Amino acid sequence: MEDAAHGRRRDRGCSLEGERIVTDAAAVRRGDVWWVSLDGAANDHQKMRAAVVLTADGLNRARGSIVVVPLSVEVEVRPPIVVATPSVGQGTVAVCDQLRAIDKGLLVEVIGRLANGDLKAVQDGVRTVLQL
Repeated sequence: MEDAAHGRRRDRGCSLEGERIVTDAAAVRRGDVWWVSLDGAANDHQKMRAAVVLTADGLNRARGSIVVVPLSVEVEVRPPIVVATPSVGQGTVAVCDQLRAIDKGLLVEVIGRLANGDLKAVQDGVRTVLQL
């Protein structure tokens, strides 16, 4: 599988740094970074991207859908729309103007978690995009 946030291959079940993480879509938490099938085909590993969960934890438990912001290494940092997220990898950015609601069934596996400062930067970017 290709590491969408870093553009290289990696084995399923490992975080960006290589440690094993167990997948549990029922335990989705705000700030988690997941492999997500953004094209709607959870079994198509060619079209997966890393994305950070922004939905509140209560809604994550109660609803079948969540809001995510895709991560990339293909885009230049341009705050507040594209913000650096170094806690999940050197050169990784959150593309805040591409946020979207997805069905939790499109979550493939959790691969990490944003540091609080990175999560705040993403939240601020989304606020700017939506003029909240």
